[in-house]
Amino acid sequence: MTRAWDEGLQARLSSYRETTLAGLLSAVPDREPQPYLYAPLSAHLSRIGKSIRPALCMATCKAFGGDPALASKSATAIEMLHNAFLVHDDVEDESELRRGLPTMHAEHGVPLAVNAGDMLNALSIRLLRDNLPTLGPELTWRVFDEFDHMMQESLEGQAMELGWVRDNRCDLTDRDYLQMVLKKTCWYSFIHPCRIGALIATRDGVALDRFNRFGYFLGTAFQIQDDLLNLTGDEKRYGKEIAGDLVEGKRTLMLIHALRHAGEREAQRLRRFLEGSRSQRSASEARWVFHLMRSLGSLDYARTVSKQFAGATLYEFAQAFGGVPDSDEKAFVHQIIRYMVTRDV
Repeated sequence: MTRAWDEGLQARLSSYRETTLAGLLSAVPDREPQPYLYAPLSAHLSRIGKSIRPALCMATCKAFGGDPALASKSATAIEMLHNAFLVHDDVEDESELRRGLPTMHAEHGVPLAVNAGDMLNALSIRLLRDNLPTLGPELTWRVFDEFDHMMQESLEGQAMELGWVRDNRCDLTDRDYLQMVLKKTCWYSFIHPCRIGALIATRDGVALDRFNRFGYFLGTAFQIQDDLLNLTGDEKRYGKEIAGDLVEGKRTLMLIHALRHAGEREAQRLRRFLEGSRSQRSASEARWVFHLMRSLGSLDYARTVSKQFAGATLYEFAQAFGGVPDSDEKAFVHQIIRYMVTRDV
C-alpha cells in the first residue's frame, strides 16, 4: 500500500517536474540541425527523472517567502546541467541504459553524444542569462556565481571518481569516498539548489552557508542509497544496468569496505577484477564481487551509514530551515529526507 506521505511527495514532485520539463523543452532551439542535435536533445530531455534538484530549488524559494516562478529559470538550468552531466557520464562509463532506454551515445554514437552534452551545458548558461529581465543584473550575477561553483565542484568530483578507476586505486578510505560524493553529488544536487532558491527568495538576504551541511548529509544518504540500488534494484524500475557500477569499477562505499575487510586471496582476486577494462570485467566475476561484498557485510554497512546520514540530515534541516514559517513547501523538503532512504527506485 502506498504511504500517504509518499503520495503527497510524489504529487508535488510531479508538479515541479511538469514545470521543469516545459522549461527544458522550450529552451531547445527550433532550428537545424534537428536530426543530429536538437531532436536527440528533446528526446533525451523528455525522459527526465523525478526532478528533485529543480524541485528543491523552487520549493526552497517558496518556503523562504519567494515566488517559485522567479526561481524556475535557475531550477531548469540546474536540471539542464544535470542532463549534460548524464550524457557525458554515460560516455565515460560506457553505460548502455539510462532511465530504461538506450543512452545517447548507444543510440547516436559517441561523437554526436559528446556534442549534444556540450550543447546542454550551453543551454544551461543561456537559461541563467534569461534571468536578467526578472531578477536584475546583480541578483542574476549572484545566481551565476553559485552556478559556477556548482559546476567546478561537480567536475572535480567526477575527475576523482574517473581517476580512481583509471589508476585502480585500492587504498581508498571512507573519507575519500565521502569527499568525492560531496563534490560530485552534494553540491549540485542538494546544496546549491537550496542556496539558489533561498538567494532568489530573499534577494541575497540570508546566509547561504546554512544549507551546506544539510545538503551534504542529504546528498550522501542519497548517493549511498543509489549505489545500493545499483546492486540490488529491479532493472526495469531502476532504469540502468544492475551492477553497472561493479562492471565500471566504481569505488563505492561497499567496494571500499570489501577491499578493507577481504582476506588476502579474496583481495588479490578483487584487485585483478578491478585492474582490467570494462570489457574485461565479466558478469560472472561481477557476481562474485557482489556475493563477496554481501558476505563481508559491506551492503549492510552501507545501509547503516546511509541511515546515519539521513538521521543527521533531520537535525541539519532544523538549522537550515529554522525560523522559516511552516508551509507545504517546507514539509515537502522534509519529506525528501525520508524518501532518500526508503525509495526502491
